Amino acid sequence: MESEPVNVKEFQELAKQVLPKMYYDYYAGGAEDQYTLKQNVEAFQRITIRPRILVDVSRIDMSTTVLGHEISAPIMVAPTAMHQLAHSEGEVATARGAAACNTIMILSYNSTCTVEEVASSCNAVRFFQLYVFKRRDISAQLVQRAEKSGFKAVVLTVDAPRLGRREADIKNKMVAPQLKNFEGLLSTAVNSNDGSGLEAYANETFDSSLCWEVIGWLRSITSLPILVKGVLTHEDARMAVEAGVDGIVVSNHGARQLDYSPATISVLEEVVHAVGGKVPVLFDGGIRRGTDVFKALALGAQAVGRPVVYGLAAKGEYGVRRVLEMLKDELELTMALSGCPRLQDITRRHVRTEQERLHSML
Repeated sequence: MESEPVNVKEFQELAKQVLPKMYYDYYAGGAEDQYTLKQNVEAFQRITIRPRILVDVSRIDMSTTVLGHEISAPIMVAPTAMHQLAHSEGEVATARGAAACNTIMILSYNSTCTVEEVASSCNAVRFFQLYVFKRRDISAQLVQRAEKSGFKAVVLTVDAPRLGRREADIKNKMVAPQLKNFEGLLSTAVNSNDGSGLEAYANETFDSSLCWEVIGWLRSITSLPILVKGVLTHEDARMAVEAGVDGIVVSNHGARQLDYSPATISVLEEVVHAVGGKVPVLFDGGIRRGTDVFKALALGAQAVGRPVVYGLAAKGEYGVRRVLEMLKDELELTMALSGCPRLQDITRRHVRTEQERLHSML
């Protein structure tokens, strides 16, 4: 009898055992040399925690709000595509797992279950992640369907004018399945004899002319709050605020787009300072432990996103719940051992970056 996973990394190992190689490589891989993929994790390891002692931590409160919606802990489900490649119940199982943990799921534009199926699966707060297609009428329809189905925000991905070069997908000739959200609108089942079918699909559909005017266009078709996902610089953070967005997600697309872009945790503070508290700053990339969540919060993130697809692949809805519960339990313990009974007690003084450590040695 196999032992139960005790951390998130062990769920990845289980997923590798049960998934076809093509699908595991799709979920696990990064762009080109995968330098940024490694750095997303290693950059967290270069940040240390400065615990405070003799603080009453008999009660730990991890609850918070995102855009006014209460969640049990600052850990959300980050958007990832095509969950039915991992499990037959797909995004419906993910939605139920997230709801059971009282947190927000961000549903991928490229989900294998429809917006309506996910919305009707359980009662919970959900956001909708959006790519803008060359055919904006299709993107508009999806946004309006999401709003009609009760989704509470749009998360616009802005770092994918083209798809990053994911060499595992090219070698495996990754097949893009027909996605139910687009039935009757366009075919997403694109095969490519030269490599990744997913890349061929993206090249046919993604709008590479996208620029800042898209925020105004999106405002014209929905009343939902708009967050931009894929911000890595203070310049773009300021421009996003000027454009009137309701939130920013610091993200490098899980290191799947531009290799040698910075690890997200290394630029989080830069973005937070540029935003200056005008809008919430969320974060994803490299979260593996509750200590990682703590570090991101100390550097200014309001909440973090974490994919749950490995838990889904290994154990379905239960696996989704366990991934989220593990991170919550680890965060709670980290807060207790660091002398932080509430999230607002986690401050910049609770972490030391590598640059600060090196500077102290001069």
